[in-house]
Amino acid sequence: MSKAEQQFRIESELDTPKTHEINPNNWQSIPWKKLARQVYKLQKRIYQAANREDLVTVRQLQKTLLNSWSAKCIAVRKVTQDNQGKKTAGIDGVKLLAPDQRMHLVKSLKLNGKANPVRRVWIPKPGTQEKRPLGIPTMYDRALQALVKMALEPEWEARFEPNSYGFRPGRSVHDAIQAIYLNIKQKARYVLDADICKCFERINHQALLAKLNTFPSLHRQIKAWLTAGILDGGNLFPNHEGTPQGGVISPLLANIALHGLENHIQLAFPRRDPKINGKKVTIRSPILIRYADDFVVLHEDISIVQKCQILITDWLKGMGLELKPSKTSLTHTFNEYEGKVGFDFLGFNIRQYQVGDYRSAKNPYGQILGFKTLITPSSDKLEKHLKDIGKIIDTHSTAPQQELINKLNPVIRGWANFYSSGVSRKAFSKADFLTYQKLRAWATNRCTHSNKHEIANKYWRVAENDLWRFSTPDGCQLAKHCDTRIIRHIKVQGSRSPYDGNWVYWSSRMGHHPEVPTRIASLLKKQQGKCTHCGLFFQDGDLMEVDHIIPKSKGGRNSYNNFQLLHRHCHDRKTARDASFSHAVLTQEYIQINPF
Repeated sequence: MSKAEQQFRIESELDTPKTHEINPNNWQSIPWKKLARQVYKLQKRIYQAANREDLVTVRQLQKTLLNSWSAKCIAVRKVTQDNQGKKTAGIDGVKLLAPDQRMHLVKSLKLNGKANPVRRVWIPKPGTQEKRPLGIPTMYDRALQALVKMALEPEWEARFEPNSYGFRPGRSVHDAIQAIYLNIKQKARYVLDADICKCFERINHQALLAKLNTFPSLHRQIKAWLTAGILDGGNLFPNHEGTPQGGVISPLLANIALHGLENHIQLAFPRRDPKINGKKVTIRSPILIRYADDFVVLHEDISIVQKCQILITDWLKGMGLELKPSKTSLTHTFNEYEGKVGFDFLGFNIRQYQVGDYRSAKNPYGQILGFKTLITPSSDKLEKHLKDIGKIIDTHSTAPQQELINKLNPVIRGWANFYSSGVSRKAFSKADFLTYQKLRAWATNRCTHSNKHEIANKYWRVAENDLWRFSTPDGCQLAKHCDTRIIRHIKVQGSRSPYDGNWVYWSSRMGHHPEVPTRIASLLKKQQGKCTHCGLFFQDGDLMEVDHIIPKSKGGRNSYNNFQLLHRHCHDRKTARDASFSHAVLTQEYIQINPF
């Protein structure tokens, strides 16, 4: 088959469906399952072509995807139904589109080299007094960015370095932490812990576009987004550098800008096997592990780590970036260096402790090393979590006990799940004890004329596996941090990507992710990683919602047998169908009772 015939076959697969198949003007009649499979098939081809460095085929396939009706529909659905920011408007004030408006948006999407300014919104930066600027594009630009991201991401997923973990499908904070653990568990190392200063806001446009190296129409479109300007408080400011946070495509562009840093370090310090005193010694390359704009460099030689800092500083200048001095430091994982041992990274504290022989780590030859690597919640994150719990308790001083429990449980479970892959039992116990102290004060303030035994009997009860549990008479119980099991996270394999087509591997990983609640993990296993409504595998980044198979309005119960896991857009359709069915039944009953 010739290249032209192959291209025609691909385009025919992704062309607008025929009128006898669906009504292309009716959003509800779109066969989403078919569209998703077609688009993923094309993304997989882009990934495979990029892997074999066939740039001509990559560009042809990307153009096909950008022009396909199927991909445009999915892009619009992402920003108008699935995205958390669908209720936030850009400068045009457009949000929450109706089905007919979505269809109109699909028809209008095209690369025209134009872009609207973004609306600036300032949000608080966690743990500091600073505020982070967000740039909110218009709904049209969001949909077009989602479409462009669908075409670009598979190409760059095939290129990105294996130790890059931030803002990438199938990769998470826990993968980065586990990568650090695997590199230091058998050897103490010096660490350069660094942060890039205002990464999103200072990326050099010319350097980014040169590295992107895409075809002209897409080059012009991305340049238009980068230079569109920012509307802040009624004033329009030009944008000469950076990619605004809040844009759909901004995280991908930031990763592209920082791509190559790991390889730069590897080339500067290749692995060597010199002979010292007649004995062959292996000197390995430094390890750089990056999560978005935060990264660490690990090596046993302090001089090499210091040279890495200089090399990285020079490399970043080419992208218009620099390290943030207040968040850049040198330390050691085991021995004290400049008054510090260990380091905090992505909310975890990573450090090696001296231990006895029976607890010590061993090298590949079975030799005892005398230390053990422990990864625990950082003290700052634990303190912030306890403040959040205290704030909830204080703001519910007069609320019913059940309402307070319902507010606290998601916070406690979410935080505990996030840290369930580390050595967190001690931190969990401390959090439970301080939460109890705060709840005891809450109960005492409500019962000023009761003694401590009456207060305890009113708000604490004997639970099945616990002597005392903050709970209501009808069985509503407060979750404890220590209820969460500690399970070691398994790092993503090498350079694997969701675009490689191995759905068995990726669906099984989703069910074992630390941040996935137990109920969702159970449903993923039960449904074999698929949505029961559309039959497609859940992908990383999909918004999943638990649905009642038999709605509660029809007598359905809150039981495991009545739960199913759906995509958010599938849940919306199922809920609308249930409501329509209920309305039809009520109308039929009314007609039967009132025939005239």
